[in-house]
This record gives sequence, structure tokens and C-alpha cells, in this order.
Amino acid sequence: MDKLSVAPMVDRTDRHFRFLVRQITRRTRLYTEMVVDRAVLFGDAKRLLAFRPEEHPVALQLAGSDPHLLARAARVGEAFGYDEINLNLGCPSEKAQEAGFGACQLADPERTADLLLALKEAVRVPVSVKMRLGLEGRETYSGLANMVETFARTGVQVFIVHARSALLSLSTRQNREVPPLRHDWVHRLKKDFPHLLFVTNGGIRSLEEARFHLERVDGVMMGRAVYEDPFLLAEADRLVFGLPRRPGRLEVARRMRVYLEEELQAGTPAWAVLRHLLNLFRGVPKGRLWRRLLSEGRSLEALDRALGLWAEEVEEEGQKEEPDPEGHPLPRPAAL
Repeated sequence: MDKLSVAPMVDRTDRHFRFLVRQITRRTRLYTEMVVDRAVLFGDAKRLLAFRPEEHPVALQLAGSDPHLLARAARVGEAFGYDEINLNLGCPSEKAQEAGFGACQLADPERTADLLLALKEAVRVPVSVKMRLGLEGRETYSGLANMVETFARTGVQVFIVHARSALLSLSTRQNREVPPLRHDWVHRLKKDFPHLLFVTNGGIRSLEEARFHLERVDGVMMGRAVYEDPFLLAEADRLVFGLPRRPGRLEVARRMRVYLEEELQAGTPAWAVLRHLLNLFRGVPKGRLWRRLLSEGRSLEALDRALGLWAEEVEEEGQKEEPDPEGHPLPRPAAL
């Protein structure tokens, strides 16, 4: 477990976005999108699970309701090289409910504990759980503590807690906004279970907020704020992990240009990578122009045009891009 991590986000935290984040922060732990166990076992596992070694540390988040299928999928994930297997107990979507996984599993902690035990017995890498405070706005702290105690009996030690209730009648988006945040409950869990590791998640939008929580819990997980502005993590290595700061935006963009060229040769559509770069210059001069050029062009040539204009902007204003403090060369991603 690391002090800082990026949350699993459907249609967001694929391998291309994770590679982008890794150019900005070397230590922040990354999570895959939620992957259903049956998709791993009966679908294209390589397409779903393959990742580049630069992404480490990286965790696979699984969802499922059958202990045997989950265990098999976890073993596949371990074989692919993931550093952690995480069980999703927080997704409130209608589709997840129909399939019997996600937040609805909090209604039966004992049965859910059987899933965690199956995962623990299946793999050697750490198993963690990502959960909500409870269901339908009827959560109580004592009920939450009892769930943690039940799950901990399986040997799971890392609890990532989205500090909201799950309202199963609302959409996934509404579940990120409507239920009130109770980070203080996660802080209290750490006091009551000091031998366990707790990561708080939900509505954290800056490293300053993250550092506040890190004085009270073991870790912080950030989500949408990072996707909306990946460079929010530019100071993460220095402020959270005590490491040198990573390179500036232009250098990161140039690294992603190398990555895109490699991916195109492997048959990846350009937009699969470029869509994650749209917010790289968010909140800075000509950031909208960068976004427009990529959105309209959707090609390597469009990225080259954007890079050329941005380099001219930096040169005209006499700015200096910070080099990689550890002198690392431009990455040449390994083939999948």
C-alpha cells in the first residue's frame, strides 16, 4: 500500500491514462478500471489486463459474486504481474446490482467475507477491499466497524473506504455527489483498528487536502480531480514521498508522443491515447487551444502541431521546462 493512489474509474483509468500519470508521479499507486471476473476468464484477458512495466506499482480491481470465479480471475491477474488485487464493494450502478456485485454486497458481510477469503487463498500478492460506509443512507459507524471486523478476519489488512453511503436507487454519478462525505468515520476506524491500514477516498481535490488526511489515516485515494487535471499530482512525489519533482508538462507531453508512436505501431487507435491528454495543460495559457487541436485532429500529426505551438509559447515567454531530476531518458515503452 502507498500513501497516495489514483482511484479506479470506469472508462478513465485504462493503461494509457495510467502510463500518463506515471510520467507525472513515480510513486503514486495506480488502479485499473473495475474488471468483472467473468470478463477476465471468458473474454480477452490480454486486452483487459496487459500493462507496461513502467506502470508499477499498479493494482487490479476485480468485481464478482462467485468465490471460485473471483479466485481464478485473481490468479490470472497475479500472473500478469499486478502488485495487488482489490475487490470492488463500492460500485452502486444498476448493472452491478443486477449481476450481484459492487456496493450491494455490503448487505451481506459474511458472504462477502467468503469472497475475500477466496482471494486471499488464491494469490500471494496483497488483497485489499474498496468499500462504502454502508447502504441507502442507513449507515451507522458501529455497522461500518462490524463490517471491517468481519472482513479483517479473512486476513485482509488494507481497507479503501469511499466515505459516503451507497444509494442504490441513484445513478453512479449521483452517488458521487448526493450522499454526504464522512471522512471522520475513516479517521475513527484507524483509531479503533490501529493494526489495519485505512485509505480514505471521496471528494479530495488537492494535495493539501490529501496531506491533511494523511495525518489521520494511512493513505489517500484521489479520483476525478486527477482525471480533470493530471498535473495536480506534479508535486506528489516531493510532498508525499520525499522524492524529486517530476518533469514539467511539455516534457511529459513529449514522452507521451513517444508512447503514442509506439502504440500506433502496435495497432492502437490514436484517440485511445490522445483523449487522456486533453487535460494535460488544463488551467494554463493556451490550454484550450491544446485541447481543441487534439480533439479536432485526433492523430499523431495533431499532437505534433500542438507540441510545436506549445514549445514556441514556452520559448517566447522565456520559460524553462524542468528536466527529469534523476536524469532518466525518454522512456521507450516495452512491447506488450
